[in-house]
Amino acid sequence: MKAILCKSYGPIAGLSLEEVADPAPGPNDVLVRAEAMGVNYPDGLIVQGLYQAKPELPFIPGFEMAGTIEAVGAEVKRLKVGDRVAYFASTGGYAELGIAPERNCIPLPAGMPADDACALLCAFGTSHHALRQRGRLKEGEILVVAGAAGATGLAAVQIGKALGATVIAIASSDDKRKVALEAGADHAIGYDNLRDELKALTGKRGIDVVFDPVGGDLFDTLVRLMGRYGRYLVVGFAAGRIPALPANLALVKEFDLVGVFWGSFTAHEPATYAANMQELFGWYQSGAVKPKIDGRHPLSDAVPVLERIMARGAVGKYVLHP
Repeated sequence: MKAILCKSYGPIAGLSLEEVADPAPGPNDVLVRAEAMGVNYPDGLIVQGLYQAKPELPFIPGFEMAGTIEAVGAEVKRLKVGDRVAYFASTGGYAELGIAPERNCIPLPAGMPADDACALLCAFGTSHHALRQRGRLKEGEILVVAGAAGATGLAAVQIGKALGATVIAIASSDDKRKVALEAGADHAIGYDNLRDELKALTGKRGIDVVFDPVGGDLFDTLVRLMGRYGRYLVVGFAAGRIPALPANLALVKEFDLVGVFWGSFTAHEPATYAANMQELFGWYQSGAVKPKIDGRHPLSDAVPVLERIMARGAVGKYVLHP
């Protein structure tokens, strides 16, 4: 099969498309022929050695795959050859074939595009876990979404509306703000004059929940606008700088700083993860959420696609096709 290989930690440009041996499923695994492979910001971090985990080299990057089962292990009970599934794994996604434990596979509803299924895993899964479990977002609360035109940001906008929040989207251009409004945001603002615009929208109440995959200077502004008992969700640091919290702000404002690590969540709380996915797929079927697939590219274009995402040039979700 063809796959993207990371042979050494370093620049994304060092990834290569190569012919490698087809994988074989273990007793509890399934072998999936890819229809789509999701591309995510953490993929770029992991190949540069900047992620929380460092796989043994060489490895195939990629967290997400959706496709059709070609073979099953001897102990597989629930799934069969020909079933269409999506799954999340720590590595192995950028390949024509993937191996997944049966317990990690989500059967796809009839007619569901593989591209959308990939988007519902890491991007929507992260945002859902952030807002549902970590942020405890309630109906009527004010949610501020930073980086609102990215895959996780747009997911947070839609999930926030599904949970009944008033959603304020922050995005860097008119086009991106338009996309956020089309996704359901009640307001969309830019980074210029951010403090004054947010104060005008939130008043003395302040912000109930912040979804922040950006970090950097944005964090320094938003923590000063938190409302009492607010929850600030630390999702990532796309701006490049990991900010520090002046502890006196948490004391005076009585808000929570909450970490969000979806990969750890899926490993430690598989039952809750499964329930989250069931809710997300249900919302998808009802039309409450709809991934925006902004780019579809062949597997051979993995390097430029990933570089664009890392440069924050992407709007919505990007997927690779075999």
